[in-house]
Amino acid sequence: MAEPVIIETRDSVLWVKINREERRNALNEKVAQGIQTGLDKAEVDREVRAVVITGAGDKAFCAGGDLQLQADGTPFTIDVADPRHYVARLLRRMDACRLPLIARVNGHALAGGLGLVSACDLVVAREDALLGVTEVKVGLFPMMILPFLLRTVSYRRLMELCITGETITAREAVAENIVNYAVPAAELDEKLDWLLARITDKSPTGIRLGKQALAKIREMSTDSALEYAQFMLANMARTKDAKEGFTAFNEKRSPKWTAE
Repeated sequence: MAEPVIIETRDSVLWVKINREERRNALNEKVAQGIQTGLDKAEVDREVRAVVITGAGDKAFCAGGDLQLQADGTPFTIDVADPRHYVARLLRRMDACRLPLIARVNGHALAGGLGLVSACDLVVAREDALLGVTEVKVGLFPMMILPFLLRTVSYRRLMELCITGETITAREAVAENIVNYAVPAAELDEKLDWLLARITDKSPTGIRLGKQALAKIREMSTDSALEYAQFMLANMARTKDAKEGFTAFNEKRSPKWTAE
């Protein structure tokens, strides 16, 4: 049986590919565990600068939870002896990841699939890919992914999507700042490579500590955020990457990052 998630490193980027093309890359517990394994592997490797999450094939990025009757690891049940839902664990792990997460939306991203997209930092999508939360069509609501949808979709637009179950194209989603870039399918990887090149040549330590700080500041009051920010800025200035950055700037050369 094929692995539900394929993990591979390409240069300084770790790729995580949901490998359930026959089920439209539907999310189940093994998929969630596989994505988390990929993130764990990426964060312990100092050479990795970013993580790309995508789906197998060209039909779907992820169609959400598997609706097939008796599906293996369906997200629509819960173990009363261990109520820590694996989707919640996955989303918490993505939220805590200090490397940039880029969604390569190779096809439709629906329901939980749109949740995965929303939990990523940046999104490059096929312009004809459909995005939406279709749970209302089967008597549900996108419960587990709501905290992340609220970060990326305006409230009124989110309500419309949730209560109608209708979809929008990635091309339309660009105008609403739900995705960063939407391009023809043939240009997807070219655009992704262009974006990755702009990320992987920057300070990995600055990005890593910056993402960590942003996650905390988002939950703070303004006063608390400013107090925390000055503390973080002073600490970041002491890192080897920051010292190298200042030196390279003054010597008018490209910095040599060590991720330290």
